[in-house]
Amino acid sequence: MLLEQERRDVCLTARAIAQHPGSAPGEAGTVSVRSGDLVVVTPHGLPLDQIQPHDCPVMSLDDRMLEGRRDPAAETTLHMAVHRRAAEYGRETTAVVNAFTADTVAVSSVLAELPPIHHRAAALGGAITVTPYTLYGTGDIADQAVKALKGRDAALLADHGGIALGRSLEHALENLRLLDWLSTAYLRARQLGEPRVISEDELDQVRRRDTYGWAGPDPFSY
Repeated sequence: MLLEQERRDVCLTARAIAQHPGSAPGEAGTVSVRSGDLVVVTPHGLPLDQIQPHDCPVMSLDDRMLEGRRDPAAETTLHMAVHRRAAEYGRETTAVVNAFTADTVAVSSVLAELPPIHHRAAALGGAITVTPYTLYGTGDIADQAVKALKGRDAALLADHGGIALGRSLEHALENLRLLDWLSTAYLRARQLGEPRVISEDELDQVRRRDTYGWAGPDPFSY
């Protein structure tokens, strides 16, 4: 079986998304991981917590299905576009996860951009772009996602949910959970008033600060 371990890892990641309290029931998202020029994706027509390794299609980067007992998920077009762009520009991205959580859907249905109101937003690249609404499973949503992910490890797809990238499936899932948490924090803040937004200069300070641990009482005072 091609990419047996990768297919098992995709199944485990799919289950983790399905178990998230805010995830939609059933087909709550899609998962993919690239190994060289091959990509494993979640299959069409199965709830994420019921997928088995043999169900997962193995695709080539030119969209040929090489193995798998089920057809690829509708959002495979989106995943393959992101993987091709990452490979083209030499990014370390090997994993892509897409999920329909209540809070990412809520934010993506209202905002044009999720502003950074917490320093952890720097880990995803800062403010998160919300794409224009397009039909899922099409080339349009794939093109919009690729644009929104430029310089970012996450994006919001209007009225659809969130997408996140990573160096591994674990990293991509961590980024997706961070995106969901930032969406939740923003929604709660808006209930109290207009949230303070961290500026790009302040995010740059966070990125520099993230490069080391404790370095004295105030490492920026020197």
